[in-house]
Amino acid sequence: MNLQFDIKLANNYTSNSQIARVLTESWVKNNSYCPCCGNIVLSEFENNKPVADFYCNECLEQYELKSKDGNKVGNKIIDGAYSTMIDRINSDDNPNFFFLNYDKKKLLVNNFLIIPKHFFVTEIIEKRKPLSETAKRAGWIGCNIDISKVPESGRIFLVKNSEIISKESVQQKWMSTEFLKSKNKETRGWILDIMNCIDSINTEKFTLEDVYKFEEKLKLKYPNNNFIKDKIRQQLQLLRDKGIIEFSSRGNYKKISYGNI
Repeated sequence: MNLQFDIKLANNYTSNSQIARVLTESWVKNNSYCPCCGNIVLSEFENNKPVADFYCNECLEQYELKSKDGNKVGNKIIDGAYSTMIDRINSDDNPNFFFLNYDKKKLLVNNFLIIPKHFFVTEIIEKRKPLSETAKRAGWIGCNIDISKVPESGRIFLVKNSEIISKESVQQKWMSTEFLKSKNKETRGWILDIMNCIDSINTEKFTLEDVYKFEEKLKLKYPNNNFIKDKIRQQLQLLRDKGIIEFSSRGNYKKISYGNI
């Protein structure tokens, strides 16, 4: 994997946005791979396809690329129309998302990560204010993708702080959450909520009582559920069985570490 952009590709363009698009899309095509199956070739969809930018011709996973300049990925990524995004993440063919940020002066990739599609829920899509009446598209409502609300297990770095992460480690982390694909929306929502609760605990080791502290917060989200603690225990058992956390002893757990991924 070469972290340098091919600057020669920008010679035929004058628009900064066009140059950025050409350089980043070319870099992904020539340097990335499918995190799902490991296929070293990603194919490009035809231009202006509304669903995705790339696909794997082996496992057929689809990927959309979002990129920006800067040293850090940040918490929020600007996206398109809010209603379109909501429809997409609730559809059967919603894509996985690549996020790339780069050094605009050095034309080097700083961070490149993927968020698998099964981590996309409506809670992470933030509605922006409508455009003013004087704007060309008056009333149009865009959105941001708030990746700070995605559990750590769903943020998989292929490149982090200009360091290339091993393909084996990337695929290991990807496969650890594949089980989420088979869950319905409500079940998946509960699992992701508990994952986020665990991420909020600042220590590697934690207890059942630590997670119980989020009971009131979860009650606000699920006001009709009168058995929040039972639900918490159920999700912890599932996460233990799927290898997301380790069971140490009665009421004691440990987070699984994936190093720098």
